Amino acid sequence: MRPMILVLSLVLGVVPLFGVVWIFVSGMIILSPFSVTMDGLFMTLILLTLSACFLLNAFWEMRDRGMLGKKKESAPTKAPTAKAS
Repeated sequence: MRPMILVLSLVLGVVPLFGVVWIFVSGMIILSPFSVTMDGLFMTLILLTLSACFLLNAFWEMRDRGMLGKKKESAPTKAPTAKAS
């Protein structure tokens, strides 16, 4: 079940980015000369927020699995020593 969470997070993180690309292609946001509709602006903000949430979840999942960076190693535990009084 755990690998499916990672796959779904990656897919659901990338799909909204295609929506942002579509907004630019359809002309709701134009960079030169700069022109933007309110629909395009707010839809872009919503889609980028959704994408960021899912990709952050995928990042955390990959980090917990040890796919990114160093995997946390547990510190060796020492047996408690009895103090003589």
